[in-house]
Amino acid sequence: MDIGPAEIIIVLLVIVLLFGGAKLPKLARSLGSAKGEFEKGLKDGEKASKEADTKPAEAKAVEPKAVEPAAIETEAVETKAVEAIIPEPAEATPAATAEPKPETTV
Repeated sequence: MDIGPAEIIIVLLVIVLLFGGAKLPKLARSLGSAKGEFEKGLKDGEKASKEADTKPAEAKAVEPKAVEPAAIETEAVETKAVEAIIPEPAEATPAATAEPKPETTV
């Protein structure tokens, strides 16, 4: 599947139709700057990897710090059991306990 000149011309015509003639220079500039940034990143990455390969790794002896347990101050808290207060049954009132009076008819 080779891409020939006819296919390239068709692709370019489709691009011109999609983006328009006014936007093509902006598109080309942005593609060019993206390519430049990508190449710059590649060069920086290669330079950093070469520097890392040339420098020998320096081993530093690190002594662990002794950790002493810290004293924690606590306060004694007294707790009291909460007594359930059960209400006593309502006292009988004379009106509530009195027998109903018989009705008198006149």
